[in-house]
Amino acid sequence: MAWQAHVAGAQAKAPKPPEPPREFRGLWVASVSNIDWPSKPGLSTAEQQAELRALLDRAVHLRLNAIILQIRPACDALYESPYEPWSEYLTGQMGQAPKPYYDPLAFAVAEAHARGLELHAWVNPFRARHPSGNSPLSPQHVVKSRPEWVRPYGRQVWLDPGDSAAREHVLKVLLDIVKRYDVDGLHMDDYFYPYKEKDAAGKSLDFPDAQTYERYQRSGGKLSRDDWRRQNINQFIETLYLRVKATKPWVKVGISPFGIWRNRVPPAITGLDAYEQLYADSRLWLREGWVDYMVPQLYWSHDAAGQNFAVLLQWWRQQNTKHRHLWPGLNLYRVGKVWPVEEMLRQVQAARQTPQPGHVLWSAAPLLTNQSGVAEALIKSAYTNQALPPACPWLDSKIPPRPRLYEGGNPTLRTLSLTVDLPKGAAAPRWWVVQTYRNKQWDLVVVHGSKRVMEWGNANRPEVVSIRGMDGTGRLGAPALWEARPSSHRER
Repeated sequence: MAWQAHVAGAQAKAPKPPEPPREFRGLWVASVSNIDWPSKPGLSTAEQQAELRALLDRAVHLRLNAIILQIRPACDALYESPYEPWSEYLTGQMGQAPKPYYDPLAFAVAEAHARGLELHAWVNPFRARHPSGNSPLSPQHVVKSRPEWVRPYGRQVWLDPGDSAAREHVLKVLLDIVKRYDVDGLHMDDYFYPYKEKDAAGKSLDFPDAQTYERYQRSGGKLSRDDWRRQNINQFIETLYLRVKATKPWVKVGISPFGIWRNRVPPAITGLDAYEQLYADSRLWLREGWVDYMVPQLYWSHDAAGQNFAVLLQWWRQQNTKHRHLWPGLNLYRVGKVWPVEEMLRQVQAARQTPQPGHVLWSAAPLLTNQSGVAEALIKSAYTNQALPPACPWLDSKIPPRPRLYEGGNPTLRTLSLTVDLPKGAAAPRWWVVQTYRNKQWDLVVVHGSKRVMEWGNANRPEVVSIRGMDGTGRLGAPALWEARPSSHRER
């Protein structure tokens, strides 16, 4: 069949496509200690890839739209880094690349995008060695190559955030990821300064940065040690945000802090004081707009005494004066153990009481096993349709141009193909948002912008198609419409 321009004209009777719903539905996928992926170290390349594909397929089935994949758990890399060694959680041997060789992050980005999923690279900035690490250290690892930056602390090893050279190293590593990989976001969790470790007698240990602090004081610094620690992290967060935006403005920066900013704030809340113990002034980062999205880890229920989910969520929303995205982190592991599946559904609904809703699930394993029926409950009750991630209007971007659709296919077999064309000189959008109407129902799929031909067979051939571009910040362009009608019709 000859190609022809074919779009719905001004007099078309086709129903108008609804505005796509918006909700960020993220999933943390942890590599540290092989929590989620890979399931164990030393799997073959084919086994690793098969596991990740199955995980991504599961996410699509559940109608999630973003994967937050841990790629740098402890100054190591689940990707080919010029600065840090391959992670032992891949091969069982730090510094050893997968065999046959592949780059897991490049693979994950390509496979996620092929399924319409965002891929956010999850990094741990200052942790240098996790207690589960048992492989001999690679000569390339920072503990060996730059021991002056490193501080042993309890069962872990840490980069000293007070050392400006160590901070600059981390910034260099993270910006390299943003520059070389087509990630949709850069994500950090709650580890900046470490959670308190204890000695054999159970006494809390102080982080061993006395020499670094003395150096700061000799240079004229006047801040107390606690305030200096917080300043180190604040400077790191601000600098990282500005550098990411200078490199790729559409790459979203997200942080997932501990769910309680300060003990007794608000007054009904009790618990670990992240401001005092982790030196994480996460409220400041939100108020200054140094994030595009914040995911406070609200791992408690609506009935928790001292850590009420609804009270904490409301408090965090009140701090969001820059109107960044505020999406709570939800703990799947407690379903069926600490609370029933209904509590998880209640938390999802509570997170939706905002114009730009979203949440992130911790983590993939309970969804893969359908722990206590949570995956089945989510798809039946919470994720009944597909949704787009909310847009980031504070990020400058050009609205994608309206595409043109060219029809092909086999009329005898009643197949349909639409080739998407762009105005001369226009770049492809990051995503195509494809809405199809059939049997009095609209369906939504997200397709990566590199795809130019959309195809349907006789069994699912739509009556109406709407295709519009969406950029990396979530802005939608004007739709191009196709409507089933006689082949004599021409574009108007």
